Amino acid sequence: MMQGIVQGRPAVSIAMAKNKQFIPISIAVMTVSDSRTEATDKSGQLLCDRLQNAGHTLAEKAIVPDDIYQIRAVISRWIATETVQAIITTGGTGVTGRDGTPEAIQPLLDKELEGFGEIFRMLSYQEIKTSTIQSRALAGVANCTYIFCLPGSSGACRTGWDRLIQDQLDARHAPCNLVDLMPRLGES
Repeated sequence: MMQGIVQGRPAVSIAMAKNKQFIPISIAVMTVSDSRTEATDKSGQLLCDRLQNAGHTLAEKAIVPDDIYQIRAVISRWIATETVQAIITTGGTGVTGRDGTPEAIQPLLDKELEGFGEIFRMLSYQEIKTSTIQSRALAGVANCTYIFCLPGSSGACRTGWDRLIQDQLDARHAPCNLVDLMPRLGES
């Protein structure tokens, strides 16, 4: 194996990444909105396009009203389906009275990935400065399914996918990624 450092990363990790194969996974996309339709859902469509362009499969796409119980019902159905390996939601992560995506999702999570929201807000700060404090982006695992909750703007979805989710859902990403952990998510 190669030793040393290449561009700040251990050379071994880079070599391992080059030998790994891409593993496509099945991802469902939910847009949480009272007003968007398929014709006006730019954020949901952006996520669908990006995940498919990366080589993943779109399992299903849904637009669900800003209602905790309707959101939870669809997410529950998806996490109970073995063919859905990851879910990305867009919308409902703000602070208004109708924003309830985190409240809908958190009770379903077996484990929360706190670092996701922290890093998302750090990256978002570079783009929108202090307005990022209004985002309650989160991620976690429910019934061996990854769930990522992003704000509703297409800019936030672009940041979330391009700078966080895409790498973590790529088995070639080194030094580690979420796809490598999928076979172990159901361990007890």
